[in-house]
Order: sequence, then structure tokens, then C-alpha cells
Amino acid sequence: MRSRGLLWIAIAFLVGDILVGGCRGVSPARQTFDGQKAYQHVIAQCDLGPRPTGSAAGWATGDYIIAELSKLGWAVTSQEFTYKGVKGRNVVGRRGSGPIVILGAHYDTRPYADYDPVDKNQPILGANDGASGVAVLLELARSLDADKIQNEVWLLFFDAEDRGKLDGWPFSVGAEFFARDLEEHPDYVIIVDMVGDVDQNIFFERNSDPALQDQIWTIAADLGYREYFIPEYKWSIIDDHLPFAQRGLKAVDIIDFDYPHWHTTQDTPDKVSPESLQRVGRVLEELLEGER
Repeated sequence: MRSRGLLWIAIAFLVGDILVGGCRGVSPARQTFDGQKAYQHVIAQCDLGPRPTGSAAGWATGDYIIAELSKLGWAVTSQEFTYKGVKGRNVVGRRGSGPIVILGAHYDTRPYADYDPVDKNQPILGANDGASGVAVLLELARSLDADKIQNEVWLLFFDAEDRGKLDGWPFSVGAEFFARDLEEHPDYVIIVDMVGDVDQNIFFERNSDPALQDQIWTIAADLGYREYFIPEYKWSIIDDHLPFAQRGLKAVDIIDFDYPHWHTTQDTPDKVSPESLQRVGRVLEELLEGER
């Protein structure tokens, strides 16, 4: 009985040593961008309902972003502002060291579905136009490898982008406030907007920096995404990159503007694909972590 007991104790120590030693000796699996995890952020935002600037759901979206970034260890600050009596808030997560780079997305949704063929007075849910860009950035907040990043990365979430041409508002109000007060000089600014379309077609955008744009699309091609990142000019877009470009900064808008549900009540989660989010996230992940 004694020898048998000692045998089991020895086995237990051996197994424990293997498990602990294995944990010490083997590096954890690389946590790359996960489109399914990003899609859950789309669902979470849409569960809050329409999220126009100044609404309770809009403010709750900002709180959600702050909570997610904080949970992942990013240093979080916010910038509150008021425009035409409506309160808005930009949110920034910062991590890393070195030259600053900014990845941005807007989290507000359009208050009226002015392109809807049936009811133009309803607000939009904004699964693609708003939630998809935010989802990509929040998943990047989880997946980016701090040891590989050569920059101080700012994940910047804008309020008050999507009310342009309604009620006398311009587009990109939050981005304009942030760019106006920006004292630093980031190496570049990349905006991620409307990138979750199931039928993904992301073209060059004419108001974007050509060299940076070419670098991003080359990474996409190297990853096998040439079919989705199409290196041809098609659109000139008024978006959150413009306030930065107008101040002489390199800025690019990654946007799939071939989206039939734009500014309609049909911009719902079923129109968004985890695979589309995955492709955009992997390109940005490679840009930030790769030796380029």
C-alpha cells in the first residue's frame, strides 16, 4: 500500500511538472485578429438600438468602448464637446511607444434614414455604417501584439460623424474637434468606415494619401485579399480623414462605399460579414506589427 501511494505521488508530481514546465517553456499561441469576435462587437452596439449623437444609446456606446478598452489595458481618455447644443464625446485608447499613429472610426449613427425607400423619418441601426469600424478597432485592441508594435497606437472613436446634411450639420464634427485641438503630429491617420459589407469591395479613395494607401493595399494583396482591396480609384468621400488631411497629415479612408443599405433602415447586422471584418482587421494588424 505504501509503495503504491508513493507511486501515485510521483506520478502526480511528474504530471504537474510537465504541465507547469510546458506552460513555461512553450510560448502561448499567437492571438491574431478574429472576425467572429469583431462581429460580436457589431451585435453589442446594435443591441443598444440607434445611436445618434446626443442620445442615451449613443452615450452608452461610448461607455461600452471605454469599458472594452480599459478591460484590455489601454490608457483611455475622452474629449467632450458641444455642437448646436448637442453633447458629443470622442474616445481615445493609447498603447505602445514611438511615433504616433491613429486608427479611427465613428460610433454614432444617422438620426434619419434619408435614403430609405419606404420611411425616411426612422433612425438607422448602423450595423455597417458605424458599428463595423468600431468593431474592427475593438478587436484590434485585443489582438495587437504589444511586443511587435513599433508605434504609439491611438485607437480613436469619433462621435458626431454621421449627421451631415441633416439639421444644418456638416459631416465629421467630432473628428474636426479632435483634429483642431491635436498638438501632436502623428505619422498617419487611418479611418475605418463601412467595412463589414458581405459583398466587400474596398477601392482606393481619392482624398486619401496615395503612398500610404498603396502600402495598405499591397499588404492586403500579400495576405490574399486582392479581390476585396481593389487598387483602383472609384470614390471621393467626405469622412473623418479629411479634418486631418486638411492639416497636412497623411490620412487614408478605408471604406466600402458600394453598400446598397447606406442610410436606410436595412443597415442591420445580417448585412455584415465576420469574414469582411477579418480581412480589414488582418491588414491593419499586419501594418502595425509587420516590419515594413
